[in-house]
Amino acid sequence: MSSASLANPNLLPHSARVSIVGAGNVGSTLAQRIVEKNLADVVLLDVIAGRPQGIALDLQEAQAIERHDRHVLGTNDYADTAGSDVVVITAGIPRKPGMSRDDLMKTNARIVIEAAGQSIAYSPDAILIIVTNPLDVMTYLAWQATQLPPQRMMGMAGILDSARFQAFIAMELGVSIMEVTALVLGGHGDLMVPLPRYSTVNGVPVTELLSAETIDRLVDRTRNGGAEVVELIKTGGAYFAPASAACLMVEAILFDQSRLLPIATYLQGEYGLNDIFIGVPARLGCRGIESILELSLTETEQAALRVSADSVRKNIDSITTMLGDTPGSPT
Repeated sequence: MSSASLANPNLLPHSARVSIVGAGNVGSTLAQRIVEKNLADVVLLDVIAGRPQGIALDLQEAQAIERHDRHVLGTNDYADTAGSDVVVITAGIPRKPGMSRDDLMKTNARIVIEAAGQSIAYSPDAILIIVTNPLDVMTYLAWQATQLPPQRMMGMAGILDSARFQAFIAMELGVSIMEVTALVLGGHGDLMVPLPRYSTVNGVPVTELLSAETIDRLVDRTRNGGAEVVELIKTGGAYFAPASAACLMVEAILFDQSRLLPIATYLQGEYGLNDIFIGVPARLGCRGIESILELSLTETEQAALRVSADSVRKNIDSITTMLGDTPGSPT
């Protein structure tokens, strides 16, 4: 991306290049979202020969119907991702019924470390978005493996979790989803921290519209939103909503929108937390994370966020020990 493009965000969509590592359901759906919104050209990479090429061809054949001029390249070679402005890593094994996000940790850690290192080798100026679970841990490992400035490394989680909370509130009240805003902080797991005080229907806090018991039920459903989808599908996890959440981040970066979004971001003292990636509100633009917003939390909310962070930290320490001296593993 040229310096002129960075100075003028209106130029970004005409020259932007997004690489997606992992051509599974999330990656292929994200590729579709990006090109059909006319945001950028896409390189779709996967280790399975033929899979990304076939998906790319399928998307190109839909191009005339969807009325866009974006190009999709399917490849098994990281060299084809060179010059990417944004790299989104979705590669990894999916959850199966009964599995937690943490059960995926060791296998996906090796995949993400390799993918991040290879991606940055060919696109040293790229911004990286991690989608692979367990997301907060994978984001930290990718950051350590690449040594990127922390503002250029982030995880997609809070947007997805907040969208789920938003959907459940709208369904409960029978109102348009357009009237609802919701906010979820913390790690992308069972200890995430939905914030009803900061969730509203046309500006009215949901605490004024729903009973405490109903809110607790919706909070619990949000925390288990991914598992609920897994249990219903049985052969895999969610992918439409995760792809939409990642696409929103890509759009905010490419168009330099400076959007305030809940993102797994590196904290250095904010919220009393250090040396950890976890979901908090952050402004996202063409250079990555521009700033972090520290909300005023109650003692209960702050304690819940710390518990969530402690769980992420425990998993980081655990996977670092498991990986040991694996080449490319964090030290």
